[in-house]
Amino acid sequence: MSAGLLRFICCLLLPFWLLTGTAGAETQALRVAVLENSPPMSYRDGSGKLTGFSAEIIRAVCEEMRARCELQVSTLDRVMESLVYDEIDIAAVSLLDTPERRNKILLAKPYFRSLSLWFAGPGILPGYPGIRVAVVKGSAQERYAVQQNWLIVGVPTNGQLGEPLSAGVAQAAIIPMSTALNLQKDKSFQQLKLESTVMQAPELTGQASFGINPRKPELKQAVDEALERIKRNGVYDRINSQFLPFRIN
Repeated sequence: MSAGLLRFICCLLLPFWLLTGTAGAETQALRVAVLENSPPMSYRDGSGKLTGFSAEIIRAVCEEMRARCELQVSTLDRVMESLVYDEIDIAAVSLLDTPERRNKILLAKPYFRSLSLWFAGPGILPGYPGIRVAVVKGSAQERYAVQQNWLIVGVPTNGQLGEPLSAGVAQAAIIPMSTALNLQKDKSFQQLKLESTVMQAPELTGQASFGINPRKPELKQAVDEALERIKRNGVYDRINSQFLPFRIN
C-alpha cells in the first residue's frame, strides 16, 4: 500500500478513532451530563423527556459527530468534578469561561452569550448590606457572590431560584438571563414585584460553553467542529427559535 493511500485512509477513519478510542472497537456511548430543572435551557417536558435549548443542541452535535450519546441528569455543582474524575465526557450545561474552570477542564467553543440579572425589591442594589442573595450552587454567580463576601442562599437548580425569594429566605437573586425569562412567567414570582438590573461584572457576562473531559482533547475538537456545522446548516437557528424568543448567538 502506498504512503499516500495510507494517509487517505487514516484521514477517513480519524473521526471514528477520535470518538471510540480504537479502530474496530465497538462504539461506546459518550456520557453527557444535562440539567433537568433549568428551563428553557434544559428541563423535562410533559412526557418526561429531557429537552430545552442546551439539551437539543447537544443532541444535534452528537448527530453531527455520528456519535451515540447517553444523557445523564446532573446538577451544576457536580459537573466539574464529574469531568475531572472521568465520570462523564461532556457537560452539556452553560459554563461561563472562568480561570478556575480553564485550569480543570476543557471548554468547547461557545454556543451562546450569557448575561446575569440582579433581581431584588426596589432600592436593593448589589452590595446592599445585610441581605441574602439566592444563587445556584456551583455557578459563576455563586463564585462571584462569595468573592464579594455576600450572604448567599444556594439552590441546586436554576428552576429553584425563585423559591428563596418567595419564602423570604433571600432578598435578592443573581439569575441567568435565560432562566429569568422563564421565572417571569410564573405568577408567584410576578407577585414579588422585583426589579431587575443587568449585572455589569465581567465575571457574569460572556460566552457560555459545554465542558469537555480534560483527558479528551480530541473530543473537544470534534464538538467544536460539529457546533460550527449546525450553525452553518440552520439546525442551531431552528433550535434557538424553538426555545428562545430572541437570538442568543
